Amino acid sequence: MATADGSGPKPEGPVAGAARPALRWSVAGLRDLWRQRGFPRLLSARVSSLAADAILQTSLAGVVFFNPERATTAGQAAAGFAVLLLPYSLVGPVVGVWLDRWRRARVLVVSNLVRAALVVAVAGLLATTGPTGPLFYLTALAALSVNRFHGAAAGAAIPHVVTSERLVLANAVWTALGLVGGLAGGAVGIALRHLVGAGDGAGAAAALVAAGVYIGSSLVAAGFAAEALGPDHATRQAAAPTGRAFRLAWRNLVEGARYAVRRRPVAAGLLAIGVHRFCYGISSIAVLLLYRNYFTDDGLLWAGFAGAVQVVVAVGIGSAAASLLTPVVVARWSVRGWLVSLLAAAALAQAAFGSLYQQAPLLVVAFVLGMVAQSTRICVEATIQQEVEDDLRGRVFSLYDAVFQVCFVAAAAMAAVTLPDTGKSHAVLGFVAAAYAVAAAGYAWLTRPAMTGVR
Repeated sequence: MATADGSGPKPEGPVAGAARPALRWSVAGLRDLWRQRGFPRLLSARVSSLAADAILQTSLAGVVFFNPERATTAGQAAAGFAVLLLPYSLVGPVVGVWLDRWRRARVLVVSNLVRAALVVAVAGLLATTGPTGPLFYLTALAALSVNRFHGAAAGAAIPHVVTSERLVLANAVWTALGLVGGLAGGAVGIALRHLVGAGDGAGAAAALVAAGVYIGSSLVAAGFAAEALGPDHATRQAAAPTGRAFRLAWRNLVEGARYAVRRRPVAAGLLAIGVHRFCYGISSIAVLLLYRNYFTDDGLLWAGFAGAVQVVVAVGIGSAAASLLTPVVVARWSVRGWLVSLLAAAALAQAAFGSLYQQAPLLVVAFVLGMVAQSTRICVEATIQQEVEDDLRGRVFSLYDAVFQVCFVAAAAMAAVTLPDTGKSHAVLGFVAAAYAVAAAGYAWLTRPAMTGVR
């Protein structure tokens, strides 16, 4: 087992036909994970980074989308998501090339220090000019884009601190505590909004707090030895010039895609996560518009920013349930059966509850989508870690990240031209439900034993 100082044997890489990993939750299993010096440190660095993300994003959502002085139409909401996520997505392929050359332990340190500096600049812009103008959006884009380095490096590093048979359990713990960090960060962002006010000053204050948390995450990651998290190359190539790196990035992205296609479980997982993100993106913009322009307060069910927070909490509860249930269900059943069932449940929830366009049923849909989101991530990321050799894992994770973000951007583009400003459209909702159903059938077909040779 690799340790924080880089000593000790590394876990073996994936092999064809390997036995399915042990997935069950147990006190002994959790204790064993926590006793490995590398896993708690890596987990702490990632969770604190996600908390900083949530602080910043919650505050920006408040000042950009739920400021009473700023109207939000379907086109404006979709454009905001697209502007923030498209460059964030395009960085992904380049990340893979560099992550397969750079020491991931150092990437975790430097990326969050860079983000802290950028977020301080965001705070300054919010305090002086507000969330307007190209400089503000470019700075926010840069901060979000650097996150690709941190997220991809952390995901690719897990097999260096966890043995192969514990990958699914480790990913379940990873996502569960990541969710806790995100919810805690969101709560801090909301608290700052109430303490400082709903204006741009609250956003600036939250950005400064987020910058401090990013620095803390870097300090945690600095405890790793340079070689502790890979990559395992005997000899690393020198970094290519920028222009050549971009060309090489896209060539390697194609190679990563070809590799994924040859690994049927990986290809099926990328399909599942892509369709889910597309559907989730449309649903997210619809919910934003519903709470901004359609719903009104109804007892304990609120409209506006507070109502949107209730939806986020419901998603979080679903995500937490997925983190707890996924290792148990997969151990007793299979990854295939669990994901097919959840994608089908998402289709049913959209059709049965989402179509009512009422706040209480919408919380049920949010809970189900939270389960789908986290379960899919746990299973797909564990599949990539299990099936892909270390020399290519960074590139495949970058492909995964690109799919994850580009599908959301595509959803924003569709939402801009199909959703009314109220967010209410039975036709769009029916399309989303049908897409989830097709994803369930497609994943079941691609992963059937006759094609993969495994359960």
